[in-house]
Formats: sequence, structure tokens, C-alpha cells
Amino acid sequence: MADFSAFRTRVPRDLPDRLTMAALAPDEVVDLASLPTTLWRIVGLTRPYRRLVTLATLATLGTSAVSLALPPLLGRAVDVARAAHGGGAGIAHKLLPLALGVVALGLVRGLLSMAMWFLGEKVGQNVGYDLRMAFFARLQVLGFDFHDRVHTGELITRGMLDLEGVRGFVEQGWQRIVLLLLLVSIATIQMLRLDPGMALLALSFVPVVGWLAARTGLRMRIVWARLQERNADLTRIMEENLQGVRVVRAFAAQDFELDRFAHASAQTLRLANYRIRQRSAGLTAMQTAFLAALGLVLWIGGTRVAAGSMSVGTLTQFLATMTILQAPVRQIIMIVNASARAASSAERLFAVIDRVPQIADRAQARDLRHARGELRFDNVSFRYPGAGPDALHAISLSVGPGQVLGVVGAPGAGKSTLAHLIPRFYEPSSGRITLDGVDIGDLTLASLRRAVSVVAQDVFLFDTAAADNIAYAVPDADDTHIAEAAEAARIHSHIAAMADGYATRVGERGVGLSGGQRQRMTIARGLAAEPAVLVLDDSLSALDTATEEQLRHALRQSRRDKATIVIAHRLSALADADEIVVLDHGRIVERGRHADLIAQDGAYARLWDLQQRGAQGVSIAEAAA
Repeated sequence: MADFSAFRTRVPRDLPDRLTMAALAPDEVVDLASLPTTLWRIVGLTRPYRRLVTLATLATLGTSAVSLALPPLLGRAVDVARAAHGGGAGIAHKLLPLALGVVALGLVRGLLSMAMWFLGEKVGQNVGYDLRMAFFARLQVLGFDFHDRVHTGELITRGMLDLEGVRGFVEQGWQRIVLLLLLVSIATIQMLRLDPGMALLALSFVPVVGWLAARTGLRMRIVWARLQERNADLTRIMEENLQGVRVVRAFAAQDFELDRFAHASAQTLRLANYRIRQRSAGLTAMQTAFLAALGLVLWIGGTRVAAGSMSVGTLTQFLATMTILQAPVRQIIMIVNASARAASSAERLFAVIDRVPQIADRAQARDLRHARGELRFDNVSFRYPGAGPDALHAISLSVGPGQVLGVVGAPGAGKSTLAHLIPRFYEPSSGRITLDGVDIGDLTLASLRRAVSVVAQDVFLFDTAAADNIAYAVPDADDTHIAEAAEAARIHSHIAAMADGYATRVGERGVGLSGGQRQRMTIARGLAAEPAVLVLDDSLSALDTATEEQLRHALRQSRRDKATIVIAHRLSALADADEIVVLDHGRIVERGRHADLIAQDGAYARLWDLQQRGAQGVSIAEAAA
């Protein structure tokens, strides 16, 4: 058996318990007012499945009616049996129909219950599918500004754990509520018609249970909100460690990461234990109130039976009705728990689904067809939200078909920002960017991004076949087209030599390839899309000088009629560019062809001199310093 004691010792024992009602922040208490609205919106998710919901509700109604048809039969049977004990005649033929009736009602109740839960789960699964697709679709259109601020682990938690919390309530929560209301309503009517005094006594537990449910629900609502946040922390830490496992191992930081995860796990455990205590205490109190009412009915009813003012069958009917109500009463705490979790989870989900994308198609946006690749920046400035000064300031430049524009500058000079403005990953703060003379804001995002391929410096490959990675933007590309793109990117020979050729899986993030091979494969992906504008954002940094020269020549040959922007730190990659711009703190400080910039004897010339004098690999930042 595995020994977990080493991990237990990492769990902090002195974490403060801030989960008492006295410690609740005022805004959290006020936020509880949104609970009914949120639950109503969750119920509204079932609208597309009205037919299934109607059938499930009818099955629930039938289950309630059949369940409460049993107590009168049992009461009648007890009276008949008691009469038989007194010497009544013809008892057998009177008891047999009653016994058969009980069996028949049991069978019908079983079938209706099966239909009720089956239909409820079917609705829940359908709503879960709709939510999952809506959440994922929203993530696909939210801009980089959103993804820059929200951690991936947080989004994974919302799209999985929070979604399951909502789906679980849709699946069974609303049915439990309907079943409880129907049973209590029908039972109340039955017992009031039978004996109003005894009915009030039998239902005396309802106000107590209602108060306990409300009190527990308020606490559970807050606890679930906090628990979901802690689960998000756990997912975030786990996701970072899995993505950065090589960094963790390289710096021998396993103990530090274990302590960090243990601390987050301990907070989650403390919240989970508090939730369990609240649920258990609420359930115990509700059950006690119910059993107290049952005891009173048995005591008062038994006294009246002994006095002859009530029959044994009537008392049996009261007791049987309360016994049937026992299971739904026990489920009240489950309903409260499910409702609290669903409300907290739904608010976190809807916060993403309801978010309006900052970058979207404008009202009169049109498709760009047969793009030529004439790109122009006209006095463009850009500032990241809350990030201080402009990342780009008054940028004006242009590049046309068959031309290569080089962009250099120190880290943070605005090179990648410039690249991200072209496909509208961000919107300029001022100025305009045009493609073929049309403001890119007046083009549909889909057509613009088909016309512009950005090969980012952050190389990413999917865990699928090499051919699928290259043909990502053109799924219907044939083998010849894929091979031509790979050849232009100087990666064809390597792929062809792999075990399964282009069908070889490259592993997670291309782990089976070297850094240079991953870069060349992403360049091939950009070329396969046949864009009008190709942007290489420091995408040659992992290549050796010889491969870089071959690739540069191949790109020039394969893109004679398209525009290319090359962002690089190694200036040899820009030697044959038609124009080079040098950025410094978001401004263009130098521009011209390679020879012109050397002649100006400015920043570019100093960088070139350093690199040519054998300072290969000297970074822009080091040279600028």
C-alpha cells in the first residue's frame, strides 16, 4: 500500500478558518440576492427541450400521485384486517383486491420513477452539451485581451467542474424540487380532508425544515463559490506544472511545487470539510424535526385510537403518508446543496458566456476576396489596457506584393504588438491599417485572418500527425500541397524520414521535434494557408545560419506575389529585405534598406557591426545597452 504520510506532513495545520457567517464580507452577503435569478436562468436552459421537460414533469406528477395513493389503501387494509380479527366474514375477498392494488401501484410507481429520472438525465445531458459548446464557442471569439488576463487553468475549471455543477442541477435538482412540492401539496390536501388537526400536527415540521433549508442554503451558496475558486487554483497550479515540467525539473523545484500544491489543497480540503459539516448538521436537524412530528402524530393519534375517536386505519394512513414524505424531506439538504453549487457554478460560467468580444465583425463588414497583399499602417498607435505608455506610437509603413519588410528592435520595442494588430488580435488606439486599400476593421474577421498568417514566436504544434499540423488552416489540402509547403519551409526531408512520414504524430507541442524543426513546421503551416500577407514573428531564431539562408531564399521564391513581414533579432535574416524599420519604445527610429541603414551609422549599423565581428547570438537588448 502506498505511503502518503510524506504528503500529509506538507499540509499546513494552521490555516485560518474564515468560513463563519460573522466573517462574511458584506458584498458576498448582498450577492446572495442573485440566487433566485441565477437558478431561474438555469431552468431557462431547458427551453429547447420543452417536450422532454413536459414528459418528465408529467412522470413526476404521476409518481407523486401514485405514491400518495398507497396510504389510503394501506389504511383501508388495516381496518379490514382489524375487522377480520373481530370475526368479520368475507375478509379474504376484501383483502385480495387491496393487496393487488398495492402491488399494481408499486409497479406503476416504479415505471413512472424510471421515466422521470431517465427523462431528467436526458435533459441534463442535452443542456450540458449546449453549455459546453456555448462556453467553448465564446472562448474562440474572445480577444487576446481576455486571454491575457484570465489563466488557462481557471477557464478549464469553469468549462469542466462548474459546467458539471450546472448540469447536475438540471439533471435532477429541479425534479427533486417538483417532486417535493407535489408530494407535500397532495399530502397536505389528503390529510386536511381526513383530519385537519392531525394534518397540522403532521406538517408541523415543514416550517422548521424551511427555515433550516434557507439558513443552510445561504451558507452553502458562499462556500460553493469559494470552493470553486479554490478548485480553480488547484487546476491552475497543476496546469502550470504540467506545461512547465522541464523548468521545474531543471531547477530542482519539485519540493517547492509540492508545498505550493499542498497549501492550495489544504485550503480546498478545509472548505470541503466545512461544506460537509454544514450539510450533515442541516440534514440531522431536518431529520430530527421530521421524526419529532412523526412521534407527535403517533402519540396523539394513538391516544385518539384508544379513545375510539380515530380508527387504526386512519392513523396508519397518516403514518404511511409521513413515511412517504420522509425521503423527499431528507433530500431537501441535497436540493439546497445542488442549488447552491449550481448557482455559484452558473455565475462563473455565464461570466464567460455573456462576455461581449471586444473584437468582432462590424455591422457593415464585408469579405475580402482575392487579396493582393498591399498592407499599410497609417499613423497607428496602440496601448495595452492599463499598461501605461503606448506600445506603438504613430507607426506608418507599407509592404506590397512580392516585398519583404524587416522589423527589428529591442525586446519590448513593439515588434510582436505590430504583428498582432494586422489580423486584428488587438485594435489600434488610433490610426488605421488597410489591406488592399480597405480598413481591416471593415473586413470580416474570417476573411482577414485567411488573408493574413502570423507565425508567432511562441511555437505551438498539436498532438497529431505532421500533415495535419501543416494543413491546419486548409483541412482539404492534398498531399502535394502539404509537401510543397514543407519543402518551402525546409522541413520536408525530415518529415519524410520519420517512421510514418507525414502521418507521424509529433507529440504534445511537438515534443518529438527540435526547436528549429518546430519553427520550420509552423512556417510550413503558414505557407500552406497561402495568405496574402505572411508575418514571421521571430520565427527563425532557432535555425542555424545555413538553414536560415536556405529558408530565406526559399521563402523569397515561393512568395513572389505576396507580402512578407519578417521580425527578427538576427540581422542576417533581413539582409535582402526591401525595407527595414528599427523600433525603439514603440517608435520607428530608423528605416531603409540594409545598405542604407549601414551607411547611416545608427543603431542598426552598430548592431550589424557587433554581429559581423563575431558576436553571433548577441541579443538586441545586449547590443542596445
